[in-house]
Amino acid sequence: MHRLFAETVLLGETRVSLTGDSARHLKVIRPRKGENIELFDGKGSSRVYEWDGEELNAVSGIVRVPPEKRKIILFACITKGSRWDWTIEKATELGVNVIVPVISERTIVRIPKSERTSKRERYRRIAQDAARQSDAGFVPEISEILDFDEALEKAASCRCYTGALTEEKPQHLLTALLDARSSAQGDVGVFIGPEGDFTSDELSRLLKVTTPVSLGSNILRAETAALFAIGIISAFRSIG
Repeated sequence: MHRLFAETVLLGETRVSLTGDSARHLKVIRPRKGENIELFDGKGSSRVYEWDGEELNAVSGIVRVPPEKRKIILFACITKGSRWDWTIEKATELGVNVIVPVISERTIVRIPKSERTSKRERYRRIAQDAARQSDAGFVPEISEILDFDEALEKAASCRCYTGALTEEKPQHLLTALLDARSSAQGDVGVFIGPEGDFTSDELSRLLKVTTPVSLGSNILRAETAALFAIGIISAFRSIG
């Protein structure tokens, strides 16, 4: 069954005419008359409709999925080219709840503040489309693009880990999650640096509010590290 995004208010309607990106997707998939299509709002609600050739007619009630009690938050320095789009897409598929795009000192991609709102909207569309294709009930929240210091303040509000080399070799992320299992409360975050890594000053300040962990013995690209960490945290949450 095809899935299309719709604002929450539309799910309360028994007859729906789509607009915007969803209307364009509808034209692309070319549904047959009588074919069922699921509309979802990215906030846990969905409803099945039947295409009559012109509009969608509800054939089921609204189904609501409760949100996760503990959010997974990805703080990630923006990578160049299509790698960042890929990170958003795959993190959405893995169940991340919040993505915080970060610009640190060594982040190659520099986005002027005047362009950050439009970039954020583009990131939201990528996440929305990834949720649609992966059958996810929720579209992750895309935070405003933050400079490193701003992101650091946000990271301090959750139990956040960062893949970092320290004088004493840190424990693996999975081990850290297991150790904190009995007392773990609240949201869990992971902070991933840029291609050129954090500066020594940034790392020093980051380690004051996050827990250093290992992501394995291999050196991972920034986008690989982000998805590896999200995958571990998501899997841990699903069984915890």
